[in-house]
Amino acid sequence: MRTNRTADDGSEGLTERVRRFVDDQVIPVEREIETDPDVLVRLRVRARAAGVFAPSAPTEYGGLGLSLLEQTDVLEEAGRSLLGPLVMNCAAPDEGNMTLLEHVATTAQREQYLRPLVAGDVRSAFAMTEPAPGAGSDPAALTTTAVRDGEDWVIDGEKWFITGADGAAFFIVMARTGVDAATMFLVDAGNPGLVVGRHIPTIDAGFTGGHCEVAFDRCRVPSSAVLGEVDRGFVNAQVRLGPARLTHCMRWLGVARRAHEIMLGYVVERRLFGSRLADLGLAQHLIADNEIDIAACRSLIRTTAATLDRRGRANNETSIAKTFVSEAVGRIVDRSVQLCGAQGVSHDQPLARFLAEVRPFRIYDGASEVHRWAVARRAVRRHEAARSGGATHG
Repeated sequence: MRTNRTADDGSEGLTERVRRFVDDQVIPVEREIETDPDVLVRLRVRARAAGVFAPSAPTEYGGLGLSLLEQTDVLEEAGRSLLGPLVMNCAAPDEGNMTLLEHVATTAQREQYLRPLVAGDVRSAFAMTEPAPGAGSDPAALTTTAVRDGEDWVIDGEKWFITGADGAAFFIVMARTGVDAATMFLVDAGNPGLVVGRHIPTIDAGFTGGHCEVAFDRCRVPSSAVLGEVDRGFVNAQVRLGPARLTHCMRWLGVARRAHEIMLGYVVERRLFGSRLADLGLAQHLIADNEIDIAACRSLIRTTAATLDRRGRANNETSIAKTFVSEAVGRIVDRSVQLCGAQGVSHDQPLARFLAEVRPFRIYDGASEVHRWAVARRAVRRHEAARSGGATHG
């Protein structure tokens, strides 16, 4: 387990360095990435020079090795630009895959897959979601299979909404290996049994490599491709899923904060009905609600991060944080759009883009309704255990 440090130790703390880097280097060129892919290459060189590259990755492989609690402010600042996490190599799905590989992979697998991922030399994808009736919010519905064939495994099945699939160097694939068991496999992009299909059109566009259909047709991999233990895929995936949900929350809170900052800059200058927009009561109500949601999100994220660092898992806390933050960031951005009026819905400002990008977060990494169901079930179990004199944990 990583030890906590204070991210702001030293004459210029890491959080402040990230804030300055995003403000001075990333935001001024964030629109250029759409027409000039070399922007990312240049910015990554600067991120390394600024000491802000790969904050969540282990130091042994070239990262900064921050604990989850230490990442809270850092990833929030990185997220103030949609380009920021990609530049700093702490974007999904790579950031979550780094965590999984660090804790579950063999030494040889870490050298082959984790080291180049931390260096930013390659991208990766996590292939679990399937078209109906396969696995979505319910992993138990997994239909992709892996069957032993001598010393190899043969994977068959279809995945979709696989983020970053186009251009990924390797895939972490969840496949059923028993009636109630699954196993994760490392599959290289060049495997002839793996086909990356179409980009699924979605309202968001902020993830490199898109959200793609991926097919596995007699995809043969050696036994050395097993990630973690055979039949322990669902259990080992929790190493990734809980922290990845929380780091998503950190980054999207950064986007929401940026939207709030843009809105504040607008309302203090915009005059109508004889006063500044910022001085009108209805506007102040929306501003205050944004401030409250930002503070609540930050508190939930920090509390959950500390719990994960301490216990290694925090299923209930993560479900609560993911549900609240995914909905709160949508409210924050939406209020900011509303107060900016025509500026808010135009593409002269990034607010409309932010609104489209944050909306899917209420669905991926577990839909809000599924997390509410899980939270409610745990609450009932705790109550019943207390009445019977037993104990249960979330």
